[in-house]
Amino acid sequence: MAVLVVILFVAICLFFNLLGVVSLFRFPDVYTRLHGATKCTTFGTLFAAFAVIAHSVARYFATGEVRFLVLIIHTLVAAGALLVTNATGAHALARASHRSGIMPAQAVVDRLEERESEKGGATA
Repeated sequence: MAVLVVILFVAICLFFNLLGVVSLFRFPDVYTRLHGATKCTTFGTLFAAFAVIAHSVARYFATGEVRFLVLIIHTLVAAGALLVTNATGAHALARASHRSGIMPAQAVVDRLEERESEKGGATA
């Protein structure tokens, strides 16, 4: 039963990571590429972590070895770091792209530029 759960989690992981790769090739500009890649790979990689946790829980109950509990803790810490760094990195890239003048591929009203010009310049 645990093997089927692990296989299911790995299949979901591969599917969403593949969608992230496709979004890098198919989307027209840096903003939509960032959105597609970040959301899909975060979700996909979390399912890889779920697969590791499911495998570790099954092995812990089968063998009683403490190293599988350590693996679960390490996986949870890595998943937490992934959630923070993926979102932060994507935000930093999008903000840098915006500040360097890269415009979206489609016509979008940029309210941030209007607010910054009303304040008298860009804010840090």
